[in-house]
Amino acid sequence: MRDSEFDFIRNLVYERSRINLGPDKRQLVSARLGKRLRATNTPTLGDYCRLLQAPGADQELGHLIDAISTNHTFFFREIAHFDFLRDKAVPEMAERSRSERWPKFRVWSAACSSGEEPYSVAMTLAGSLPSWPWQIEATDISHRILAKAAAGIYSDETVRRLPPDTVRNYFQRGFGPQEGNHRVKAALRERVGFHHLNLLEGEPPFKEPFHVIFCRNVMIYFDRPTQEELVNRLARRLVPGGYLFVGHSESLTHLTHGLRVIRPAIYQKPFGS
Repeated sequence: MRDSEFDFIRNLVYERSRINLGPDKRQLVSARLGKRLRATNTPTLGDYCRLLQAPGADQELGHLIDAISTNHTFFFREIAHFDFLRDKAVPEMAERSRSERWPKFRVWSAACSSGEEPYSVAMTLAGSLPSWPWQIEATDISHRILAKAAAGIYSDETVRRLPPDTVRNYFQRGFGPQEGNHRVKAALRERVGFHHLNLLEGEPPFKEPFHVIFCRNVMIYFDRPTQEELVNRLARRLVPGGYLFVGHSESLTHLTHGLRVIRPAIYQKPFGS
């Protein structure tokens, strides 16, 4: 990969997604673009760069972002967040709902990847909110990964980490062509809405505020100004006293925002803001 080609790709990806590809990502970019060259029957990376500049290239730009985006996740990743959701956030918001009359407990999985995070939230709420209605909205920049998440189909290897009771309660075992797979049960899938969204462009497709927002292991790909912009966008979507969960490898310490730290990687929007 020539320097000019790498610079073009990294600048285009930043412009469209705000993902900051440093020099250390050159090999990753080269490997992932190889798939797009084969898919588009494009002989060289230079030809592919010209393809991205051609009129009507929006669809391929979407495929480029899909290819670059990292989608590593698993059920109940960073389990302390789900414990906090069950033991602290849910009881607290349920108590407040008596006076504030919220019709639903609302959670946003802001970068849902292939769905393990929002379905983990759904399993947590199904077990801890028997009487108060709840809804999860899940968004991601990748059309491809959203389609996988909405289908809710996972391999035996993916669900193997879960307790057997959890698998029995919330998954259907596949048979025939789906042998070796498990699908999240319809009653759970129906409580999760999936939407395509670039977190830094425009406004999300929902107006009601959220009690909890998960936005984990995303900001590590952004530069500091983009991180700050994103955190403040998310904070505006929280109810006063609502919680933002970020990844344990992420910190808001050096960013300007109005949230207060509660525990590692858990922040709260102050009351009255």
